[in-house]
Amino acid sequence: MTDCARTQPIDRDRSTTALACVDVLIAARDRADTIERAVLSALAQDEVRTVIVVDDGSEDNTAAKAVACDPKGERVIVKRLPASRGPSAARNIAIEISTAPWVAILDGDDFFLPKRLRALLAASDDWDFVADDLLQVTEDRIDEVRWAPAPGALSLKTGALTLEEFVLGNVTRQGALRKELGFLKPLIRRSFLDRHGLRYDEALRLGEDYALYARALAAGARFLTIADAGYVSVMRLESLSGRHNRLELERLRDSDREMMAMDGLAPKDRKALAKHYSSVDCRVQWLMVIEAYKARDYLRFLVPFFRSFITARFVLMQLIEETHRRLRGAAAD
Repeated sequence: MTDCARTQPIDRDRSTTALACVDVLIAARDRADTIERAVLSALAQDEVRTVIVVDDGSEDNTAAKAVACDPKGERVIVKRLPASRGPSAARNIAIEISTAPWVAILDGDDFFLPKRLRALLAASDDWDFVADDLLQVTEDRIDEVRWAPAPGALSLKTGALTLEEFVLGNVTRQGALRKELGFLKPLIRRSFLDRHGLRYDEALRLGEDYALYARALAAGARFLTIADAGYVSVMRLESLSGRHNRLELERLRDSDREMMAMDGLAPKDRKALAKHYSSVDCRVQWLMVIEAYKARDYLRFLVPFFRSFITARFVLMQLIEETHRRLRGAAAD
């Protein structure tokens, strides 16, 4: 287990020392209902040095709830932003505050299972990123996995992850449950980020994890995935990853175009990025169709159908699905 400094026990009831070499970074906005669960799950890991919570302009008492998890301020740092700057900016601020050789990202409505970081660190010797599988659960089923992990959501295999595999693992399949690799929350070697000047893209409010991991892999990151599942992702309809507007999708799509322009990419990697670009663009064009329909702009409504065969097929399938949904709703009434 590299880059880990031994510290005094973090709990009086524990007789062994802890390897505290991970800072857990939490960007949270209006998560007063779940922030304590997230913070406490991180503090319960012996390997955690500090939990850094950046409150991204919350209108509730998220910050106060986080502070209450560690009243003495020994292992929790809370920084409150006066206005929301987005998850990427909040995470970048947390990275700058952090001092540990490893950082781990935790969303404010998610939590770690016991001994998660120990398993990741045990496999970390020659890797820059180490990711386990994640459990996707709804709020009403959390108690089923809190102490008895179920099979992971992504069915990860243990082994090295390449840029091509990662990008293709984020191409949305129509009608399939969202299981993109961009949802992973790996343990990240801080020195790799610093050496390559990598931070979250603050223009992105959607897909910021995907963009960071893809750029890291393009820079030569050694990325290990393991089959264990220790990160619980609580699925909410109102989560940022579950809702997005056209501008957010366009920014994510255009980040692929920027990567494709990078020197030194292998043809197979460029091809994978082009496929992801097309996948995101299909969703952009669908939103444009909706906007055009609402505006009764029928010429603009037809434009996506002439963009490409892939786009036309996607939009047509979405229209058919939406029509069926409305017909079912009308029949139910």
